[in-house]
Amino acid sequence: MGEAGRLAVVSGGGTGIGAAVTRGLVADGFDVVVVGRRGDVLRAAAERIGADCGRAGAVRAVVADLTDPGQLSGVVEAVDGRPVDAVVNNAGGYLGGDTGTLAGVAAHWRANLDANVLTAVLLTEALRPVLRRPGGRVILLSSIAAQRGGGGAYSAAKAALHGWAYDLAAQFGPEQITVNVVSPGYVAETEFFGDRMTPEGHAKRVAATVVGRAGLPDDIAGAVRYLAGRDAGYVTGQVLGVNGGSVLGR
Repeated sequence: MGEAGRLAVVSGGGTGIGAAVTRGLVADGFDVVVVGRRGDVLRAAAERIGADCGRAGAVRAVVADLTDPGQLSGVVEAVDGRPVDAVVNNAGGYLGGDTGTLAGVAAHWRANLDANVLTAVLLTEALRPVLRRPGGRVILLSSIAAQRGGGGAYSAAKAALHGWAYDLAAQFGPEQITVNVVSPGYVAETEFFGDRMTPEGHAKRVAATVVGRAGLPDDIAGAVRYLAGRDAGYVTGQVLGVNGGSVLGR
């Protein structure tokens, strides 16, 4: 079923999972506002996705650092008073740092919490007044690291999204707005690992699945597209693991 005339906002929408989500939503008929910090990358992705989907102009790029409250006004202006049908909080990532001192530990934790939690909180709060009522969707991108650990501050930051999602689901439920979390496992073909991924690391992560392959951005985008669509109106307050069976549901 198409979603023509609907509007989504996707953070971190220029590459990897975010770009796949944007492409999928445009294919489903959404107009999409993509938000990120790298203007050239973001604008190129917006143009490419619109052209590939035969919907030139369907994607609008907004350059903003979502950890800075002062920069959220650009996102609100881009929405231009339209009801927002879906907010996809995809921005984030693992941020390293020197943890050899307490000051370094504090900076490392703050950076990961800012990148993975504060970005989602500020974007969702900025768009709260214009979420479609009824029928709006808030979707948070977490990580398998939130469920099994292994990522230190990153694991803790992603796990924080789960508890917040449960609160939001209860708050928004009476208005028929759903809130859900998508928790990816290992996904290849993204910038997440940078140059840290080795053939051995890849093989180890694939071996941890029960399906015997790495995830792809489109695997995650498919879950987001379902949760953003009209058919998911009775699904809220859930964490959907998309991990090839690396962590079984519980």
